[in-house]
Amino acid sequence: MTARSILVYHPEPGEAQAYARLIKQPKPSCAVAVCATPTEALQHIGDAEILYAWNFPRELLPRGAKLRWAQSMGAGVERLMAPELPRRVRVTRVAGIFGPWMAEYVLGWCLWLTQRTELFRAQQRERRWRQADPLRLHGATLCVVGLGDIGRTVSGAARAFGMRIVGVSRSGRKVAKVDRVYKTRDIRKAVAGADFVALTVPLTETTHGLIGAAELAAMKPSAWLINIARGPVVDEAALLDALRGNRLGGAVLDVFDEEPLPQGHPLWELDNVVITPHISGPSTPGEIAPIFNDNLRRYVAGRALRYEVDRKRGY
Repeated sequence: MTARSILVYHPEPGEAQAYARLIKQPKPSCAVAVCATPTEALQHIGDAEILYAWNFPRELLPRGAKLRWAQSMGAGVERLMAPELPRRVRVTRVAGIFGPWMAEYVLGWCLWLTQRTELFRAQQRERRWRQADPLRLHGATLCVVGLGDIGRTVSGAARAFGMRIVGVSRSGRKVAKVDRVYKTRDIRKAVAGADFVALTVPLTETTHGLIGAAELAAMKPSAWLINIARGPVVDEAALLDALRGNRLGGAVLDVFDEEPLPQGHPLWELDNVVITPHISGPSTPGEIAPIFNDNLRRYVAGRALRYEVDRKRGY
């Protein structure tokens, strides 16, 4: 019997090796190929039964003749939802890892604003003593768009600061620690009273452009948008227009339509924008490995896989 073959792919060679080293082999053991470039992956994708990958080249997916299961190294699986991936391939994502990271990111930047960090650091550099009261995060309203694992974790962390939480989900069902939940169709009502709007939805056909000109216009002129979802969830042109016109307090952006963000992009120039390089929910081999290893045991035993993606919904 031919051994099962696992293709580990990460565009950074050191990371690819780190993920591969943490694989706990089942019995019988699997053959493992480690790749960091499309050229390397092309040599192995035809033999791979299992794909364990981050940002795998989409154009190589149709070449996976033996592929049966793909495990993403992240929460987002939009690259694997491509029509190029054969329908027989089961896709699993990572869950339960990124919520705490992203909650710290969201609350950290909310506090950066309310504690007037930028102002006081500027005054420090000028050796200038000028008092200005901070703002209260307690009592402010946070709208969390997307109430999956990450969104619920962000909501719970914000509640610990005494914030009022409004949520948006497809179903509109009640969620613990969320004061009110709106259906997606009512998103403009949800964002209207928010001081901060955090985006935590997956990128799918229905969430592409979810935040457009109308949704931005519905927000308070003092509100801040925090995007830790995916860049295309927001209409970038509409966001630029709202920011330039001071119709929005500002935006904290960790994700973009094009990454890395081009040096000539106008977002770099705006004082009411914070740009971070897609670091709000880092994938670390030590945290991801237990999820993959558990699913590998399940796969070999013919059991149900955890965090399997519904290919129709896209998450």
